[in-house]
Amino acid sequence: MRFRVRHFTCYSYSSPVTLGGHVLRLMPRRGAVAMNRYDLRIEPGPLLQSVRADAWGNDVVDVVFAGETTQLSIETQFEVVTEALPTVQDPGWPPLPWACRDSTPPSVVAPPPVAPDVASFAFDLAQRVGHRPLAFLELLTRTLYEQTDRHIRIEGAAQTASETLRTMRGACRDITVLFLDACRALGLSGRFVSGYQATADTPDGQRHLHAWPEVHLPDVGWRGWDATHGVAVSDGHVPLCAAPDQAQTMPVEGGFSFIGSTISSSLTYSVYIETAA
Repeated sequence: MRFRVRHFTCYSYSSPVTLGGHVLRLMPRRGAVAMNRYDLRIEPGPLLQSVRADAWGNDVVDVVFAGETTQLSIETQFEVVTEALPTVQDPGWPPLPWACRDSTPPSVVAPPPVAPDVASFAFDLAQRVGHRPLAFLELLTRTLYEQTDRHIRIEGAAQTASETLRTMRGACRDITVLFLDACRALGLSGRFVSGYQATADTPDGQRHLHAWPEVHLPDVGWRGWDATHGVAVSDGHVPLCAAPDQAQTMPVEGGFSFIGSTISSSLTYSVYIETAA
């Protein structure tokens, strides 16, 4: 599938500010797509700008600014081609739960303990499918898709998995965290992914940055399931950044300083996505 994406972000400040160093995570992951074109525009123009690979294999852009400004705008435009992934076949994996496995990649760090209510939810689903790993992932995806009230929430970090499970309501990042914790309760290694998806079915009719989980499967590697849309991830998704938790996938990370006692800031953004077979 061919994706053409334009993502514009603008921060406005009520008084002049001095921008600190920023990290931008807005470049499609190498190996996941074929990049035809990529353009990054930043205003005010940075004093220094460099690309590096972070600890999780993402290409990130470090920028350093000079002088004062009342606005920071970041625009990416790119064209990529994605390839459909082969359907995962169960090669006879042992039943869940799994113990710590040698195949767990070194890029996965030990997460906090899974809350008891989330663990109970995960074990119940696993029991319903005879503890078969692939069937569990498919049932977890279908259950969250069918039973959660999915909505857009612009501000704030992801909710805890327990809060999303209790309310069965959340944004894509909340559902992703619940999915990952349910997997971890059964010994499945997972990571948080941010990016774009082809299906425009958001409640407000607009396009947004998306989030979904990936799970590491022995002899297969990382594979994604998008519970927000009820599908396995294939050529309809473009990953930007993957990390053990949401905090390390934020598209724009940085700060500012100012003279005075108070200041207000606002954020506006727009995402345009065009796809073709």
